[in-house]
This record gives sequence, structure tokens and C-alpha cells, in this order.
Amino acid sequence: MTPSTNPIPSTVPGRRAVLALTAAAAAAAVPASARAATPPARRSRPGEPLTAAAALAELRAGNARFAALRQIHPHEDAARRAAVAVSQHPFALVLGCVDSRVPPELVFDQGLGDLLAIRSAGQALDEAVLGSIQFGVEELDVPLVVVLGHERCGAATAAVEYVRTGKPVEGHLARIVEELAPAARAARDLPGDWVENTVRANVDRIRRRLARDEAFHKARIVGARFDLDTGKVAFHPS
Repeated sequence: MTPSTNPIPSTVPGRRAVLALTAAAAAAAVPASARAATPPARRSRPGEPLTAAAALAELRAGNARFAALRQIHPHEDAARRAAVAVSQHPFALVLGCVDSRVPPELVFDQGLGDLLAIRSAGQALDEAVLGSIQFGVEELDVPLVVVLGHERCGAATAAVEYVRTGKPVEGHLARIVEELAPAARAARDLPGDWVENTVRANVDRIRRRLARDEAFHKARIVGARFDLDTGKVAFHPS
């Protein structure tokens, strides 16, 4: 029998075909829901703050809405929930007090994924708090850190009482009072209310301490005070 002169079509696909088949197979292996939830870019929507100045402006605007009772409650819908489920890009970090009347997301009228909130009584610093701030600055590229004190702070009141009487504080609260005691001593002879002066002195002391730490040099650090009566936040330095 004479061999056929017609070549047998190759069953092995070329390089481009292999790449196309591989890509199609990989895409098919990923659930549709996961393909739809592609991690967003540095910000999840146009116009979100990328600089410390822009972040501070957004916090000011949000607090103005809160104080005027005109909140818009942004970033609370299903789309936002889906976006931050796969990636977070907060535009500011707020180190605040545990006081139930000062929740940063409400005070600044922000939503899911907008703020990295770290809270301890009187903004007391320890290694866990400092490490959390470093995580925000170094790993999440947060451009702005706000140290947020507030009116009628119980931790500041306890520190003033401790400095005034010298009576030891028992239990775990002693650590907090000892952290705030230097601010209470610094504010002791200032005119005005001792507790309120301690709040301001404590915020400034923490702000300066963070500013000196190389771990936070990538971020701008500002202090702030929340007024419980008016709902307004005053920043310093602005």
C-alpha cells in the first residue's frame, strides 16, 4: 500500500493555543463571585484621600456633618462591604479613648474601611497600641494619624486624682493612670480646669512621642480634642 501523501494534522496545540487554554482553565477554576470581587486599587473609589492634607480635610468635613446632625453615613452599602472584604485602604488612623461617647467612625461620619481606629483609655500607649499604629503606617500606608482626646475624660480625671492625692491605683487601671500622670503633673499649675488641661497635655505629649518615633515618620501626626457638648473636633496643630 502506498503511504498517504497528506500530512496528519497535529493534535498538539501551539504555544499561543496552550497559553489561551491555560488562561481559560484558570479563569474557569475561580468562582464567579471571587472573580467579581477583585481587590480594588489603592483607594476603592475616586476622590478618596491619598495625602495627609486631604485626609485631614475629609475628617474635618465629616465632623462638621456630625456636629450639624447632617451625617451621610458613607460606605455602608453592599458594594462597599464587598470591596473591603478583599482589601482595606483606610485613609486615616485615629488613636482615641475607649469612652463610649467618642466612636471615631461616628464622630467623623465615615464608613466601612475608611478609618483604622485604635482605642485605649486616655489613649494610653503600650507595645500593642504602638504596634497597631505601626501596622497602619507601614503596612497600610495610612498618611495621617490623629490622637483624639475628649472632654470630661475619665482616665484624665483618675490621673489628676492620683497626682493630687498620691493614693495608689489598684489592678490594671494603675498602668493607665501611670501613663497619664506626666500630663497631669505638667498641667497642674496651668490656669483653668485641671482635668481639661490634662486632656490637652496628654494629647500633645502622645503626639510628640509618636512624631519622634522613626516607625511613624511616613505619616503626619496631629492632635485633636472632641467636645461632648457640641460634637465638634478641634485639631492641633491644624
